[in-house]
Formats: sequence, structure tokens, C-alpha cells
Amino acid sequence: MTDALAILLVHGAWHNAACWDKVRGDLESRGREVHTIELPTVHADNRASLDMYDDARAVRAAIEAIGGPVLVVAHSYGGVPVTQGAAGVPNVAHIVFVSAFALDQGESMLTPAGGVPPSWWNVQGDFVTPGVPGQPAEHLFYNDLPDDEARAATAQLRPQPMTAFNVPVTEVAWKTVPSTYVITLRDTIFPLEAMEGLAARAGSKAVRIEAGHSPFLSRPQETADIIVEAAG
Repeated sequence: MTDALAILLVHGAWHNAACWDKVRGDLESRGREVHTIELPTVHADNRASLDMYDDARAVRAAIEAIGGPVLVVAHSYGGVPVTQGAAGVPNVAHIVFVSAFALDQGESMLTPAGGVPPSWWNVQGDFVTPGVPGQPAEHLFYNDLPDDEARAATAQLRPQPMTAFNVPVTEVAWKTVPSTYVITLRDTIFPLEAMEGLAARAGSKAVRIEAGHSPFLSRPQETADIIVEAAG
């Protein structure tokens, strides 16, 4: 891989591409070509009728539009459509999973929980938002950010349909693409042993960072450093 390797940043559940702005700015200041994507199940007007496969198709289209070799970075839920959508795409050179779901064939994001939504999911009809009384999104996602920044980040979150989380992966990119797994040591959502298990199963290079679930906001330079190292 060379300095010409492009980078595609894929956000997680409920988030938007702007969550990567700090990391993107750092990477671009180092001369890197950076792309982002808005996942359809979070941002499309018809998102109630969409599922993870629509996100995966959007990821695949974004990779193919870049053309040259690409390093794909996936946060949290973003690991699911990246695992699905990057499979078999010849210009994917590396995947960086940031506290992400690197799932195997037949698994959905809810599989590890026995198909039951976590206690902190606020399920309203067909849609889910993060955070319930006693488990606010500010503490779940942004526990290592100042309070005002955590509130501002939480205000950007959008409802997402349950179909993003309960359909299974059918293609698995990490089985043929080398990967790095960023383990967030101060994560209040993703258990450490689960991240370590996913990293080991995928054969990823494990990198540990003293951050909560959203290091792109709380540790943007360190996150960018990891991405650059993975890009070579």
C-alpha cells in the first residue's frame, strides 16, 4: 500500500458522516484522500423500508466509485455493512474496525444478544434510538467527552429501523481482506472481551486505545494515527 491509498470512513448506527470531521481533517492535513458516506438506514427519506443490505450496497457503491485501492474504516454498526458490502470488491486493500461488529456469515448485530435488543435501546415501533432513563446516550457513546460536547454529539443522532440490526450477514469481507481492530478500553457499550474475540476471529491486528466508544471524537489524532499506520 502507498500514500495514494484512499480512505473511506463509515459511521455507525444513528450517526452521520460529520462525526468523522475531526479525523477527516487530520488525515487530509497529512495529504490523504478521504471519503465519507451517509448510510441509507439512518439518512434516506424512505429509511423505514430499508435494511442492512441497503447500507451494504451503499458501502459497495462508495468503494467502487473511488476506483483505486481503498482502506475502509468502520465504526460500531458500520462494521456490519462493511463486512457485507466490501466482500469481493477487488480494490479494498484493508479494513479498520473501530469497536465494530466484524460479524460472520449468518450473524446479525443482535445475534450475540440472542436477538433481544439491549436494555439501553429505545424501541418505538419499527425504529430504535439510543438511550433510556438511567442509560443516556451521552454516557454510552461519549463518556470521555466534556459534557457540552457529549450533548452536542447526542443531538445529532437519528432514529434507525430495527431491520438494520436483525438481518444476517451473507458475505464476509474480513475472510479475504487484511484488517486492524481498534479496541476501545473505556467503552461502556462494547465489552472488552467481545472486541478481543471479534479481533481474534477476524485475524485482525489488535490496537488498543484509551477511549470510549467514539474515539473519532475524543481521540481523533490517535484514531487518525492508527488509520495512517494501517494504510502504510
